[in-house]
Amino acid sequence: MKNKIGLLGGTFDPPHIAHLIIAQEALSALQLDEVWFIPVHTPPHKVREKMADPSERYEMTKRAIANNESFQASAIELEREGPSYTIETIKTLIEMTEDTEFYFIIGGDMAEQLDTWKDIDTLKKMVTFVVAERPGYQGGPGENDGIKYIEVPQMEISSTVIRERCKESKSIRYYVPEEVWNFIEERDLYG
Repeated sequence: MKNKIGLLGGTFDPPHIAHLIIAQEALSALQLDEVWFIPVHTPPHKVREKMADPSERYEMTKRAIANNESFQASAIELEREGPSYTIETIKTLIEMTEDTEFYFIIGGDMAEQLDTWKDIDTLKKMVTFVVAERPGYQGGPGENDGIKYIEVPQMEISSTVIRERCKESKSIRYYVPEEVWNFIEERDLYG
């Protein structure tokens, strides 16, 4: 029987509660064995200054998921460096694993941009895309073009909002797991 692994990629700058809820909902809805969180080294679709260092984002991701044995952090894209293209990551993961089905979890906002992804037609044959509906982006229900849609609680939490709150010296407690909050405070990130 094949392992069913969910993949949740992102900048995780910082990882927050909504990321964890999306991963948990995908785990349950699709009966996945695990969800792997994959911080990107350099996101091809997002460019901004003052992004936390890749090692800091990886550390925050590990801290965010530490209390869930079904969640794992992968440094696969951080080790490769440069722009992180999903097709390259998936090819590497397929080479590294046996008897594994991959489910690539994205938000509704990213689903609208799928056609711009590098080698998207090939990628769609290699993974099942799972769209977690987010505020302002409604997809499913059901399947369309090999894409599965899952319902997740709607939360207006984003890494952008968290960074802005930090910059304005507003509390981010409960927006991120306490271990992540402590790390941000220790490193004075986003201030």
